[in-house]
Amino acid sequence: MIDARDRVLVVEDDPDLRQLLVDELEDSGVDVTAVSTAEDGWATLTTHPVDLVISDLRLPDMSGLDLLRRTREAEPQPAFLVVTAFGTIHQAVTCLKEGADDFLTKPLDLEHLSVRVARVLEQRRLRSELLRYREALGAPDFHGMIGRSPAMSRLFDELRRVARGHGPVLIQGKSGVGKELAARAIHAESDRATGPLVAVNCAGIPETLLETEFFGHTKGAFTGATRSRPGLFQEADGGTLLLDEIGEMPAGLQAKLLRVLEDGEVRPVGSDRNVSVNVRILAATNRDVEADSGGLRHDLYYRLETFRITVPPLRERDGDIDLLTVAFIQRHAVRLGRPSPEPTPEALALLRAYPFPGNVRELENVVERAVTFCEGRQLESRHLPPRLQRARAPAAGPHPPPNGDERLLRGDVLPSLRELGNRYVRLVLEKVEGNKRRAAALLGISRRTLYRRLEDS
Repeated sequence: MIDARDRVLVVEDDPDLRQLLVDELEDSGVDVTAVSTAEDGWATLTTHPVDLVISDLRLPDMSGLDLLRRTREAEPQPAFLVVTAFGTIHQAVTCLKEGADDFLTKPLDLEHLSVRVARVLEQRRLRSELLRYREALGAPDFHGMIGRSPAMSRLFDELRRVARGHGPVLIQGKSGVGKELAARAIHAESDRATGPLVAVNCAGIPETLLETEFFGHTKGAFTGATRSRPGLFQEADGGTLLLDEIGEMPAGLQAKLLRVLEDGEVRPVGSDRNVSVNVRILAATNRDVEADSGGLRHDLYYRLETFRITVPPLRERDGDIDLLTVAFIQRHAVRLGRPSPEPTPEALALLRAYPFPGNVRELENVVERAVTFCEGRQLESRHLPPRLQRARAPAAGPHPPPNGDERLLRGDVLPSLRELGNRYVRLVLEKVEGNKRRAAALLGISRRTLYRRLEDS
């Protein structure tokens, strides 16, 4: 299938044949550039990359074979289709050995032209998807974080820089973006990497136990305290303490946390002595810290934001979905004890098109489900959840009032069949901004028939 976004370069010195190729390709909806020499073709390739080159073998300045060899240096590399006379088919075979994708023979069979072009373009798309997949297989990670997008490259650089510091760090980002992984990367890159990393979800501890959980308690401090117990700060001594969802911490405990940050000491519940601790605090929140300090006391917020890191949402990580998808496929295939299936281009296209409000966590859940349902060697679009299929359809919304032609087509008036057909032709022509070749292709008629229709109306 030919995509309207495909770009084709025609290199043909015969002006009539060149125009014929341009007309037929434009009727298919592709973007066409036409030149008469190989040098002009190469100059075009170096400034405006294309998806497909259609070139005659015999050109006035160099052969189509020479142009083919030069296109192997182009980036990205286009597909190549050779046009040849019957007497030079052996040369066409040579071109195929040199890397050409297909060839057409003169005189051209226009019925086969679109079929051959569509096949070559589709093969190129599949090769590109396979190359992207293979690149993803070897994608490196940064302490468990995978990404090559500019947004993630900036994040990795920030994490390295912040890791060299000693003050507290506030890590913000939407749910599911990987804030804990960012915290673990800071710890691993810091001079505390050999010390403990203790992570706690502030929303997961009952409020009545928060103080003893964080600061510990002495024996007999309360009913049931049969022995002394160190708190999380003492457990993390010499290392890092990650406070996830810190915005859920009660205000009273926030005040005590601020004191720990200022003095470097904690007092266990039931004790009359402070205990010194050497801990770096990393605090994570999915709240909007710009709007309301993320649910934090302002004095604690200003102390925590000595360093502030924002983990980008998945929608801002252009190109990373493929890498993450392949990594998650491998991870869950290993857990299931089966070979990793290869995602089809259609499945990857659906994943790229979906907004993923749950970010990386949602993507992993989607991939885990797909791998579980996939029993073959390819992970297909049918293995993905229905919501991804629905997201492909255009969202319904209000439509502007219909104009005269649209009211006519909707049946508000009852025209004759001939009048209706002529009105429809003009409507299509209006929609394609007067492009008669495109209009004829959409209507499924020749341009000659289109001209007759226009004259008749």
